[in-house]
Amino acid sequence: MTGSLPLISGRAADDVLAWRAQGPVTVSQYLGDVQALAGWLPAGRWVINLCEDRYHFAVLLGACAISGRVSLQPSSQSLETLRQLAHEYAGAYVLGDTGTDLPGLPVHAWPSLDALAHTGDPPAVPAERVVAILFTSGSTGRPQPHAKTWGRLVASGRAEAEALGLAGQPHVLVGTVPAQHSYGFESTFLLALHGGCTFWTGKPFYPQDLAEALAAVPRPRLVVTTPYHLSSVMAADVALPPVDRWLSATAPLSETLAQRVEAATGAPVHEIYGSTESSQLATRRTTGGSAWSLMPGVRLEQEGGTTYAVDGHVEGRVALSDIIGLQPEPGRFVLHGRHADMVNLAGKRTSLAYLNHQLCGIEGVRDGAFFLPQEDSESRVARLVAFAVVAPGRSHADLLAALRRCVDPIFLPRPLVLVPALPRNHTGKITRDSLEQLYAEHVAGQGGGSAR
Repeated sequence: MTGSLPLISGRAADDVLAWRAQGPVTVSQYLGDVQALAGWLPAGRWVINLCEDRYHFAVLLGACAISGRVSLQPSSQSLETLRQLAHEYAGAYVLGDTGTDLPGLPVHAWPSLDALAHTGDPPAVPAERVVAILFTSGSTGRPQPHAKTWGRLVASGRAEAEALGLAGQPHVLVGTVPAQHSYGFESTFLLALHGGCTFWTGKPFYPQDLAEALAAVPRPRLVVTTPYHLSSVMAADVALPPVDRWLSATAPLSETLAQRVEAATGAPVHEIYGSTESSQLATRRTTGGSAWSLMPGVRLEQEGGTTYAVDGHVEGRVALSDIIGLQPEPGRFVLHGRHADMVNLAGKRTSLAYLNHQLCGIEGVRDGAFFLPQEDSESRVARLVAFAVVAPGRSHADLLAALRRCVDPIFLPRPLVLVPALPRNHTGKITRDSLEQLYAEHVAGQGGGSAR
């Protein structure tokens, strides 16, 4: 992909791009802020982008893009991770907007910008320029970089708008996920700059926060969220302003939960499938069946049991971690679970994703996860454990009875542990390390058992 592409496309200067508590921000104001920040940024190519305000994030990413800098977007903001990035990317510095204390790191606070509204065409960015590097933790816990070029990012935003049918009906995006994460990056930033949408600059976490954010922006509204947040919304006694669409990612969403959300809000629930490595690849309406539809331009190739994503906005040829079944209809596929999540016991095979899906689909289960301890995984003797958060009045016996109706007895958890909450991170995911800790606290050394 060669040539140059504009920083923002398909928008007039006086169109609204973002919604803040102080009011709307136009495209010309955004471009003016981008140019002012690009002129202010300290020397150096690498900028660790820790901006919590989605508008600040967008301004910094734009400033990096037009000035030849790179926005580093770690999956974890732990001090150890940030120090590691600063060591590996010589001259890197942190720019944030929350005043976080990070001892030993060069940190710059968000500046007061004396910006003028931009006139004329948006600045152009070389399509092959790397403007962002996103990170996954990797099997060793060491951040693994995934470079994103401007041309592919522009194509990604346009592909998502087309796949979701938003090209002719732009929505206001209200995201509960951070912009640094690949899902938030694509579905609240790229979908705005190159998919015609606008975005709310905050990051509501609790249902009441979401209600207030929705009330602050006009319709049509699209909430970019996770299964965890959707479950919290359904469990809360909070009246939401009208939502026109829901979008979910980061973990499988049960059809049962999607049906509840659609019945309660009257808005369709869609999902995005992808990864940091591959970027977003496919969409589906959860209540419309298990099959996914590839985004425009993207293809899947299979070779030796591995599925690869290629073409479209995918950077290169990317091996996927999931077991994928291609459908007869072109561009359609189903997911059978992740290679690393497969459990094989006494000749029977299933996946942790499937078991989690069944557990979280039980009435009264607010959150849940199966876990295979490392020692069992290595010895191939599956002694599965499950952790669940349940509504008042739901018992351990209720859950086991429900699981017996949908899960082979050999995969029933031993034990099933009821806990007040699961240790999800800021994107709604549960890491293996956090489940290891939960297992150590509630199960290891206590002789197993049933309920805890």
